[in-house]
Amino acid sequence: MVIRVLLVEETDLVRGALAALLTREEDIEVVAASPGHDQAVPRALSHRPDVVVIDIDGGADEALGTSRELAARLPECGILLVADAAPPEFLREALELRVAGLIGKNGPFDTLAQGVRKVAAGERFIAPELALRALSSAESPLTPRESEVLRLAADGTPTREIAEHLSLSVGTVRNHLNAVSRKTAARNRIDAIRIARESGWL
Repeated sequence: MVIRVLLVEETDLVRGALAALLTREEDIEVVAASPGHDQAVPRALSHRPDVVVIDIDGGADEALGTSRELAARLPECGILLVADAAPPEFLREALELRVAGLIGKNGPFDTLAQGVRKVAAGERFIAPELALRALSSAESPLTPRESEVLRLAADGTPTREIAEHLSLSVGTVRNHLNAVSRKTAARNRIDAIRIARESGWL
């Protein structure tokens, strides 16, 4: 049986290279490719692939959203995420969503082909190092409100605008940001944002 694959990859060069490499496998055929998540589901519904390979470099949230929609609208299709530099929070969400495959980008090409075959067969194929990173990462020490304030600060929103947006006083916003810095052992707000992002808390 030939495994029909849809590729979701933002970069033309990488998308073409992956398609060429997968097509060299006798039992794998790339039936379609999508340069973005907005086209992924319509193309999947049109071509009915056995496996959709999604590179999350185009956006982790978009990849999860596409995966959820594919699972709802095309449940017989397996999903294989390529998630090299994904934060732990993304990896945990992907595992909870029960995507069939989750592999890193820096592994040998055989890993991708093997993952496609396993997913097509209805099995899960999770790279051990990614599963370990997801399971061993610390839970966020931040409260929901602290996370909300820090997320707005990370977007470049000034303290006064954060206060207005959340109906808080400026002093309360500063207190939340100070609490975040203490909990993350950060030197300042910028350092706290970096630590939270690297830890998958934002």
